[in-house]
Amino acid sequence: MTNKEFEAYAGYVRIHFGIQLSQEKKTLLETRLYRMLSELHSEEFQSAQEFYEYLMRDRSGRGREMLANAITTNHTFFMREADHFKYYADIVLPWWAQQLHNGDLRTWCAACSTGEEAYTLAMIHQAFFSLKSGSWDTTMLATDLSQAALAAAKAGIYDEAAVRSLPKSWQCNFQKNETGGMRVVDRISSQVIFRRFNLMSEMFPFRRRFHTIFCRNVMIYFDQPTRNTLIKKFYDLLEPGGYLFVGHSEVADRQVVPFSYVMPSVYRRM
Repeated sequence: MTNKEFEAYAGYVRIHFGIQLSQEKKTLLETRLYRMLSELHSEEFQSAQEFYEYLMRDRSGRGREMLANAITTNHTFFMREADHFKYYADIVLPWWAQQLHNGDLRTWCAACSTGEEAYTLAMIHQAFFSLKSGSWDTTMLATDLSQAALAAAKAGIYDEAAVRSLPKSWQCNFQKNETGGMRVVDRISSQVIFRRFNLMSEMFPFRRRFHTIFCRNVMIYFDQPTRNTLIKKFYDLLEPGGYLFVGHSEVADRQVVPFSYVMPSVYRRM
């Protein structure tokens, strides 16, 4: 891949996905493109340049989706940054349970990757609200840019070792499937709606605000103006009193948006 080709791809990725590809990422991009083109087993694209030319003329969205699947990093696991989940279970949910009288809890997992975060939240909801009287709707929205990651999330099948690392009281939420993996049971998977969504979309088509938004470990790939724009959108999409959880290495610039600081990487719209 020439420097000119890399710069063309980097510009496309920045505009459409918000991801910054520094020159140090050239080899990584080249490797992932080569792997993607090799897996196609097709004469359609013989080089990165040919695929880029296809991107420029493609109007179907196929090429953009292929590139998104190739370059996105889907590294996650159950209970990642566990202090967030503890705070959510111990503080956030009890507060909303007192405030909400219609039983409608709205949560958005905004970069759900392969589903571990969303299912962790669903299990927390299950444990908490099973002890509450009344009818609660805790169905959450989980979105990601990568269609491949979403397919894995919807399948809900994980390594047995990953499941065994969870609290024993939660392991009943999985059952062994015929391939030897552990599949999320229906009572949990039915609580998550997975959808493809690009956080770089100009319009966020949500009709109602959320009580909590999790968007963790994705903004580290964005430049500061893109982060600020996204944080503003999250603020506007939260109910008063709503919480935003970001990754431990991420911050919300409170000079840009009037969030209240709660704890490291947790903010609140007061």
